[in-house]
Amino acid sequence: MATTTSPDVGTVHRTHDDALTTLLHEEDAVGFAKHGDTLSESVRKFVHGLERALAQTGRAKPVGTDDSPRLVINVTTGEAPTPYRRRSKAVFVVSVIDGPAPDEALKACYPYLIKTLSNALLYVTPGGGGSKFDVHLITPERGHVHLSSPPGSDEPLFQELAQRLLPIATSHLIIENEFDEDLPEDLWKGDAHTQRFLAIGRRLDALNLLPAPFDLHELLPPEDLKHLRRLYQMGGLSHGNMSERLDGQRFWMSASGVDKRSMREVGRDILLVKEFSPERLSMRLSVPPSISPRRVSVDAIEHWMIYREHPRVGAILHVHAWMDDVVSTQVPYPCGTVELAHAVATLIHEAPVPERAVVGLKNHGLTITGTSLSEIMERVGDQLIPQIPMH
Repeated sequence: MATTTSPDVGTVHRTHDDALTTLLHEEDAVGFAKHGDTLSESVRKFVHGLERALAQTGRAKPVGTDDSPRLVINVTTGEAPTPYRRRSKAVFVVSVIDGPAPDEALKACYPYLIKTLSNALLYVTPGGGGSKFDVHLITPERGHVHLSSPPGSDEPLFQELAQRLLPIATSHLIIENEFDEDLPEDLWKGDAHTQRFLAIGRRLDALNLLPAPFDLHELLPPEDLKHLRRLYQMGGLSHGNMSERLDGQRFWMSASGVDKRSMREVGRDILLVKEFSPERLSMRLSVPPSISPRRVSVDAIEHWMIYREHPRVGAILHVHAWMDDVVSTQVPYPCGTVELAHAVATLIHEAPVPERAVVGLKNHGLTITGTSLSEIMERVGDQLIPQIPMH
């Protein structure tokens, strides 16, 4: 399995969880399969070239859709975008759709990503005779990379796509939540930490750093929305997250899919993370009794790693923005994966002052540590750039 290019691979060991270390060092080739078909000869050629490039890496092998593939290439159309209904959240789905060159690729293609319930979208514009391709690679984190075949051969494009897709397709999600109704009564309405979440969310909104949350009800039919909720316990998409340490073990964190401009309710908008369970690969949370809790942000495993290793870190802010001259991860792993958490935590560890670090997430955004959320915003708020460079 691919990991980051950083020479320091000890971060997970320093948090004393062998289960995460085992995941990071898996090396077996993953199975991939194609689902769906197309009448377009150029798209058929594109998919065949991508499959060939994946197999040539030695880290992936073709299997049937009934053989528990880890990666599925879902071939569909923009006129009727159809999802591949995976049976496990561990399955990575990349959908392929062809169409004319878009004017604004992210805006035009992102709804296709959602409608096909995909982890990545390849929007393909064939050239003359199908011998040249323009490809827009779109990810749920609003990542967007535009790639093209060089003159004379499509093989370099297929090889680059395989190298980009495999590390993220073989990464491991840690998004399971266990809810214990053991939150102390004096915290049912929150505290000074949770009160800061609302103020910081509104300040981020004023800086134009909060893209509007996607209402999945408007993009998905009921049966697809039900399937998505069953797999990932999610009902909406929003961007960025924030947390503050409560004590040596626990931290408050924003919920998944919550509108950052109106975080108020403990257990729904803000949750208390108390520990990570290595046996079940899940985050454990304390919630008030008699409440239907929302899942915590997918980046909880990353925040947990950072807080465990650095007692002086009091808050963490993740925004879909950028700053000049920041050190960055090398692989755009998906949110909520051990691999992304490990890559970010390693760079935090290597920072001159880990409790005041700024780390870039390739094609994604920033993770920023500080003593409090207010301190982070005072320190870097004016330096945040809404446009994220894509590579």
